[in-house]
Amino acid sequence: MESNGKGVSIDGVRLPFEAGEIDFGEPGTNGQHSFYQLIHQGRVIPCDFIGVIKSQQPVYLKGETVSNHDELMSNFFAQPDALAYGKTPEQLHSEKVPENLIPHKTFQGNRPSLSFLLSSLSAYEIGQLLSIYEHRIAVQGFIWGINSFDQWGVELGKSLASTVRKQLHASRMEGKPVEGFNPSSASLLTRFLAVKPSTPYDTTVLPKV
Repeated sequence: MESNGKGVSIDGVRLPFEAGEIDFGEPGTNGQHSFYQLIHQGRVIPCDFIGVIKSQQPVYLKGETVSNHDELMSNFFAQPDALAYGKTPEQLHSEKVPENLIPHKTFQGNRPSLSFLLSSLSAYEIGQLLSIYEHRIAVQGFIWGINSFDQWGVELGKSLASTVRKQLHASRMEGKPVEGFNPSSASLLTRFLAVKPSTPYDTTVLPKV
């Protein structure tokens, strides 16, 4: 997101498309009830699944069909197939699913994903994984014609934060009112400053701004 979140080409020309990507994820089955609904039946989101053959914390509970790790890996192998092949209305009809639920339980499939299966979570294999993602970002940048190795987009926020920092200092130390901000930010800052900080300001150690 940092490297390829650009709006102009390497030559400074406005891009005719949206570059960059939004990365998010969860370990194990945590994502099942937070964003899997989206990737299965919402907008098309290319996704990666990362599995590990050797568990770092092998646990098998007596009476269970498989170990905890194998339970997680069952989902690792199943999700890409669900995304790729989906489930048709015809299949649901054959399973006697009520007619009113057919549209809701239909999965279109044909959704892209990539699976990585690591031998273990060793430093070497994690390094390999990182290098793959670094290579992917660089190639995307080459294809899109953007510079993946600068981050000018963070400068404005840092500059504005410096102004806010000075205001906080002036208000805390000298009781100065909030000035020079848009009405929304001024209102938020005033509310923030109205509450006494939990950590007292020691004027003897605070640097001058």
